[in-house]
Amino acid sequence: MSRDRAFATVHEALQEALGRTLQPAPAAAVAGGSINQCVRWNGDGASLFVKLAPAERLAMFEAEAAGLRELASAAALRVPEVISAGTAGGQAWLALSWIEFGPNTRRSEARLGERLAMLHRVGAPRFGWHRDNTIGSTPQRNDWNADWVRFFVALRLDAQLALAEGNGVAPRLLDRGRELGEQAGALFSSYRPVPSLLHGDLWAGNWGTDDSGEPVIFDPAVYFGDRETDIAMTRLFGGFGPAFYAAYQSAWPLDQAAGTRRTLYNLYHVLNHFNLFGGGYAAQAESMIERLLAELGH
Repeated sequence: MSRDRAFATVHEALQEALGRTLQPAPAAAVAGGSINQCVRWNGDGASLFVKLAPAERLAMFEAEAAGLRELASAAALRVPEVISAGTAGGQAWLALSWIEFGPNTRRSEARLGERLAMLHRVGAPRFGWHRDNTIGSTPQRNDWNADWVRFFVALRLDAQLALAEGNGVAPRLLDRGRELGEQAGALFSSYRPVPSLLHGDLWAGNWGTDDSGEPVIFDPAVYFGDRETDIAMTRLFGGFGPAFYAAYQSAWPLDQAAGTRRTLYNLYHVLNHFNLFGGGYAAQAESMIERLLAELGH
């Protein structure tokens, strides 16, 4: 199907789902990562931010929509409003409210830190979530578990190592990674995480400042987990300033040993980047594994 025909098919289905008139085709392409096509679609009353992908990715869009609704229900941080998700003519779509963004400022970073701590105060009886979702385009299981270490090792670390094995990673990385999983409980000897509502993929590309100066978070991989995982990822690729960390610490200080566990938590994302993109991420992951095992005396 041609691009124009695909847009026409989605246009018809979106109009029917929304009950309002849209322009026949998107107004412009929008930067939105490497996984989906993202466009601005203008219509009566308001514009939409629309993600497009092959129809078989509808479940991924539905999980993202559920995550955005979960975050919105916490009333802590602004997220795009979910308008519609569906399929038509071999195309899946996720339509969200359009948000006008401005520059990030020290004030908006501080506000993000303060409000993220509020989000993390939203708890659950166990770790996990009521449905699975994705981290990037990688499936992410969220089976409920009362034991955080078991949850993280089985559904985060071991899951990525299994994918890495299929992607041809070196056997030593696999062996040492699995050894780390066996020893990981020692990193929690004096720390008991509580289930917190997480964004789940909080790097600098997944937040911004709206035109009123308020922070907005988007593209989540939601579940209830240790809040340190969200904070750890903010340090993986940079993009968060001192005002963010100071505000978060003031609202809800982190455990003194959070810096050690940061490497463990970010290992999940580095392994995922290897599984998605290959390249030098395997060497980075192996270095992180060796550092953690050295700290554990292995």
